[in-house]
Amino acid sequence: MVYVGIGLGTAVGVPLVAVEPRITATVFGMMWPDALVETAKHITIPIECAMQWDNERIPREASLALFGTFSSKEKTLHSNAGNHFDMPRFEADSAVRFFARHLDRAVTSAA
Repeated sequence: MVYVGIGLGTAVGVPLVAVEPRITATVFGMMWPDALVETAKHITIPIECAMQWDNERIPREASLALFGTFSSKEKTLHSNAGNHFDMPRFEADSAVRFFARHLDRAVTSAA
């Protein structure tokens, strides 16, 4: 099982992913870290994060701080030029490839 949440989906997803052992990989992005820092420390599964470098709603420092808080040994940060609503379509494609890679790993290791 995987989880993807951008913006408010990250706010909801961080607490969920931290306690749901069936989730084996996640994609997050564009959320303030303030209320999520302590919970994010408990996330150790592979994670991909996306951010908009010129985001007028979520400062880049906030996105970088949240990314830095995750305890995952495998974590990737994608930063794109543009404002909050300018996230490129290829980020969705990247998330699909990320999940396919990790779901394949989960299936292979369970066999």
